[in-house]
Amino acid sequence: MLDKMSPNQRLIVAVLLSIIFFVGYTAIFPPEEQKVAENAKTENAASLTDTQNKDVASRVEEASGHAVSQQEKVNNGTSNTIVTITNKNFILKIDTLGRISSKELLEEKFRNDDNLHAQVIPEFGTKPLYIRFSDDAVNDEATKVAYSANVSSVELSDKPVTVTLTQKLSNLTVTKVLTFYADGHYDAKISTSKDVRHYVYLGDRPQVSKKLMAVAGALIYTDDDVVHIIEDGDAEGRKVFQGVKLASSFDQYTAIILYGFKKETNVIVERGKDDNPVVYFEADKDENIHGYIGPKEHKVLKSIDPMLTNAIEYGWFTFAAKPLFALLSWLHGIFGNWGWAIIALTAIIRIVLYPLTYKGMVSMQKMKELAPKLKELKEKYKKDPQRLNAATMEMYKKHGANPLGGCLPMILQIPVFFALYRTLLNAVELQGAPWILWINDLSRMDPYYVLPILMGASMFLQQRMTPNNFTDPMQEKVFKYLPVIFTFFFVTFPSGLVLYWFTNNLFSIAQQYIVNQQFKNAKDAKAAIEKSSETK
Repeated sequence: MLDKMSPNQRLIVAVLLSIIFFVGYTAIFPPEEQKVAENAKTENAASLTDTQNKDVASRVEEASGHAVSQQEKVNNGTSNTIVTITNKNFILKIDTLGRISSKELLEEKFRNDDNLHAQVIPEFGTKPLYIRFSDDAVNDEATKVAYSANVSSVELSDKPVTVTLTQKLSNLTVTKVLTFYADGHYDAKISTSKDVRHYVYLGDRPQVSKKLMAVAGALIYTDDDVVHIIEDGDAEGRKVFQGVKLASSFDQYTAIILYGFKKETNVIVERGKDDNPVVYFEADKDENIHGYIGPKEHKVLKSIDPMLTNAIEYGWFTFAAKPLFALLSWLHGIFGNWGWAIIALTAIIRIVLYPLTYKGMVSMQKMKELAPKLKELKEKYKKDPQRLNAATMEMYKKHGANPLGGCLPMILQIPVFFALYRTLLNAVELQGAPWILWINDLSRMDPYYVLPILMGASMFLQQRMTPNNFTDPMQEKVFKYLPVIFTFFFVTFPSGLVLYWFTNNLFSIAQQYIVNQQFKNAKDAKAAIEKSSETK
């Protein structure tokens, strides 16, 4: 069948099949969530390596023997809350192991897939600021001796609050001075009474949301402006980074972040349970570090430190997605509504790409008009391929047609589409954001399926208006079912994404109508001239 299709048709089929596979595969086989149970065992190896440093390499041999068993004791043990920090937007808890054990987001828009208040820190697994010691005896004692705190509960408003945690071991005292801020970030001063080798953990990634195409795992941003992403299930062995600006464990909308590392600090990404990444760093005797736990809201992260916006992951299309989000945010400032901002952004993109799409549509119209003549050439020179090619190229040249004219504009639009797709998919700002009427959350699917149905109907109308030169009835039938297939896939898409595609279809329909009308007027004018000549 493919050998009977024009280059333009083959490209369209390839693009559509790619999108269908791109979406359908992840819908049927979503990324496997980390399965946890009360007796879950997180294989957080406590070793450290650096192929460029013999001293660091020697520590691997020293630490690797006991890491798993010690971490199992921590995960299988129990801990109680010793400090509760309450803010109008969240409740944060610290447990007897000196870890930030819980952070519940109280804003209505931050709810998980079960419609419960989002809990950023998972119940099981490693937690932020957990300390592991290299020495077996010290580490074993540290898992049994509880921290004490200078306060048990505190209200956090505009002014920051400071909590001091102390763990007194037989021959060592650990002190953590934590200062919390209302915007979700904190400062941590961690010190030990003796210079003993120890490691501080970032904490397992949040499990707030599990959305189509969303990436989850660990992110390391280094001072060479490179973002290293280790997705869940893809962690291999052990990697050591230096010159780290921030380390993050994240899901679609939320993140646990540590930043403010010294340039020489070794930040390690280890393979943990289910090949998921576990992140920790080797701490000094007196360590000053900063952290953030919460939604990846661009405005909030930028206000804390502009560098933190690098924790928002857009995948391969970050180079295009970041400026698109900046434009979307600017439009939101004008309209005050993310739905109208999406529509305005779609309009701007269509205007910028108008010359390309117009050229493609004109080329497709010309190819449609030439289809009968090309068919005649095929019949005439079906036994002489060389003459057929020569005659075909001559006809293209004579009528100013280009068989690839509709391909290039389409190819150039693909990166834009996927960049915008990733932008809307990862924008936590859309969570809980209403548009109009029944759409009260652009990050969730349309509860009444209105937008997906409208999208499918607009796609069907667009197909009817778009010129084609199908020669195989089967090809035509397959294309007729594409709107139904797309509607099926888009049913579970976030409303913001469906709104974009539906709006884009409307602009395509309007543009196609203009092009079709221009060709019709030109054809009518030509017919009128010919009729006038015959009359004379």
